[in-house]
Amino acid sequence: QVQLAESGGDSVQAGGSLRLSCEADGYTYSNSYCMGWFRQAPDKAREVVASFYPRGGRPYYADSVKGRFSISGDSAKNTLHLQMNSLKPEDTAMYYCAARSGYSRSCDDAGQYPYWGQGTQVTVSS
Repeated sequence: QVQLAESGGDSVQAGGSLRLSCEADGYTYSNSYCMGWFRQAPDKAREVVASFYPRGGRPYYADSVKGRFSISGDSAKNTLHLQMNSLKPEDTAMYYCAARSGYSRSCDDAGQYPYWGQGTQVTVSS
């Protein structure tokens, strides 16, 4: 059974930083075609934050987080990270990690991911 467990969410002030982690259990991170971070704010649709290709390739970032967030992976620990700097109140959301083993034409599409974590809350105050 595949389990993805996010951690690292917290309440911070604008301008602060957080590092989210997603640990995979029952799933080999290095065999993923792609993994991603998504977020969902109240009354809003889930949106991609960043996607990552463990076997190689350029990460994708949503325009709203480019230059502030960085996605990375640690194959030895079977863990995906999201470093978030210069946080803004509009970054407030529940953050989810997701994983996909097989090829996908669009790893920034939430519908392409079969495996999801339960989420970790990020709250940024002004």
